[in-house]
Amino acid sequence: MKKKKVIKQYKPNENEALNKAEESIPVFSKNIRTLPVTKDFTYAEFKKIADKAPFSQAEWATILHLSERTLQRYAKNNGSFAAINAERAMQIAKVLKEAKITFGSVEKFYAWIKRNPYMLEGNLSFNSLTSYDGIEKVLTQLGRIQHGIFA
Repeated sequence: MKKKKVIKQYKPNENEALNKAEESIPVFSKNIRTLPVTKDFTYAEFKKIADKAPFSQAEWATILHLSERTLQRYAKNNGSFAAINAERAMQIAKVLKEAKITFGSVEKFYAWIKRNPYMLEGNLSFNSLTSYDGIEKVLTQLGRIQHGIFA
């Protein structure tokens, strides 16, 4: 005769329920970089940035990778910029802010960037403002100037 296997069901008692380890809630750093809001960035908002800079409409078109005609059309009906163009305009606003701190005026920055200044990674030029990497190099150089490191 075979023995029957007795299967016992596990029944936790009241004390075991209290002894369960609870996972703590992870604490994340608050240094998370927030992305700028680029939704519905209209020509009126762009105009506020453009008025602070001595750039011509053709230069703005080059920086934003748009045609001059598109900028004119946006101006006519206060059109909204694409997110990538809006982000570039806000990056240039950041450059202009740092340039004003560094040089005292945006016009002096404009004259400086047009001279193709030298920096450790090579020369800068006005065309540096047409790419993200170029803008970062300009901001790096402005920071160096502010701290007395001119090369």
